[in-house]
Amino acid sequence: MALGTTLHHSHGPFIDGFFHNQDFDYDLRIVLGHSFSGAADVGEVLAAVESVGEHDHEAWFNAWSDLGARVRDQAVDQAAAGHDISASRSYLRASTYLGVALNAVASLPSPDALLPTFRAHRAAWDRFIDTTPVSIARVNIPYEGSDLPGYFFRPWGGAQAGRTLIMNNGSDGPISSMWAFGGAAALVRGYNVLMFDGPGQQSMLFERGVPFRHDWEAVITPIVDYLLGRDDVDRNKIALYGASQAGYWVPRALAFEHRIAAAVVDPGVVDVSTSWTSHLPKSMMKLLADGEREKFDRDMELALKFSPDLSRTWSFRARPYKTDGYFETIKAVLNYRLDNVASSIKTPLLITDPEGEQFWPGQSRKLAELTPSVSTVVPFAAAEGANLHCEPLARSLVDQRMFDWLEDHLS
Repeated sequence: MALGTTLHHSHGPFIDGFFHNQDFDYDLRIVLGHSFSGAADVGEVLAAVESVGEHDHEAWFNAWSDLGARVRDQAVDQAAAGHDISASRSYLRASTYLGVALNAVASLPSPDALLPTFRAHRAAWDRFIDTTPVSIARVNIPYEGSDLPGYFFRPWGGAQAGRTLIMNNGSDGPISSMWAFGGAAALVRGYNVLMFDGPGQQSMLFERGVPFRHDWEAVITPIVDYLLGRDDVDRNKIALYGASQAGYWVPRALAFEHRIAAAVVDPGVVDVSTSWTSHLPKSMMKLLADGEREKFDRDMELALKFSPDLSRTWSFRARPYKTDGYFETIKAVLNYRLDNVASSIKTPLLITDPEGEQFWPGQSRKLAELTPSVSTVVPFAAAEGANLHCEPLARSLVDQRMFDWLEDHLS
């Protein structure tokens, strides 16, 4: 079944975008959407990028890096003066801007700025954690002889009977984005919130070198075990939210981990590899199917040789898989599919379906078809300002529909 209203109207300037460069445009939409939760300020954002050229990647990186540093420095002064609320909000915005700069490193000629930018971003986020009036604890979740770093938030006034939302990030988003993608809204509604870095994500990748894995139940099950060991968590009211590529990871985990009471994927992803393989010519796909590793790698090398931008994008997207060569990377990504496990999902599942989904079009509906007894599809339309992957400019609307549905299933 479907919730919401599907509207079809033309909004030319809104559809055309703020930049013709699709990457710049989408990143800007995400940040503007963060303003709803206080994680960005529209005026300073638009002023920062006003003079950036359509394909000036260095200027794009510098705009976000400089803005993040400036707002962070303001936060330092505010904290020193005893203005903790102002400092907290500034640190939060700084972490957002530095998070955009972190992803922008992928388009620079050299990756040298990656680790320093990540550390500046995470330092701003951690100072937000330290100065915000919300009760937050840094946690280390036991995981395969090591741990997953995370943050456990307690809501204002205490949780309502220990309802808890696990927030599962996507492939490359900074952990701070989870604040705007439902974390703040969950706290207002009385939820505990757990955010974490999983394998291949942020600190696990940049500082520990731990890659992605397709069998995400190996990640979520230890997290549920950890939560059930806390006396402020109701074992019957644990929910799970997955953004972007976690639209695959969350359903994959649900096929094996059945202690989650309800889950949301934003959007649904049945086959991660299509965002990689849809751009490959048939000849390359045949080489892949035939196991022609050397020929595949040779042809990819030649293709990327004439497109430095595409080559840097490939390196950025492939890094979390930590594979050897183009062939091995695609083969690894081909494991990220749900058609062979979806029938085992028993958890009520809300699936967002944004108009104009640009990375995995049609897959939200496909996931619902694979899980008809448990799934609810929620369309989001351009006429609502809610189009594109993860509805970047409509996070208030997403919060409303997502949490209304969760409350119905957790009550």
